[in-house]
Amino acid sequence: MPILPDVLTPGLDIVFCGTGAGAWSARVGAYYANPGNKFWPTLHAVGLTPYRIAPADFRDVLAFAIGLTDVAKEHVGQDTAIDLERVDAAALRDKIEQFAPRFLAFTSKRAASLFLDLPTGMIPYGEQARPIGPTRVHVLTSPSGQAGPHWSIDPWRALARVVGGRAGQSGGSVPQCDSRTPAGDAG
Repeated sequence: MPILPDVLTPGLDIVFCGTGAGAWSARVGAYYANPGNKFWPTLHAVGLTPYRIAPADFRDVLAFAIGLTDVAKEHVGQDTAIDLERVDAAALRDKIEQFAPRFLAFTSKRAASLFLDLPTGMIPYGEQARPIGPTRVHVLTSPSGQAGPHWSIDPWRALARVVGGRAGQSGGSVPQCDSRTPAGDAG
């Protein structure tokens, strides 16, 4: 049984795909709910949403032609501790083929690695060489508070530009999040 429901419908501009629900997100039942996660402030900072959506209101992304899913719908916890039996790349591919968003954006190299079956070191940030039918595939830096020095808003800005968002509408600075959140919860 999925930890978090898919937020998918035909005609989306972007489907963001994480690895699986972090412990905090699973506990509260919302995507990217950990206060240390930069996902929601980043969507606003790069112009993909006109305001910062609260994690509890995650379904509101549909109003902005954005969808949400994970490559391991039954995983809870850190990406590094993922049970590979819970990864279902084929199911994700089927969803993307069915809903045919313009872009599939992995919110970490780990999520992309599990789908593409490549080591993370072989996956560049940005657009990937092979689309899924008409869907262009992008890999973004992880918005997790755990990403620390690996975080960069630049791949997110680049995606917003190709999607047609108002990149940098909020001044384009790196979003600040509550760093008091327990380290260890990626989502």
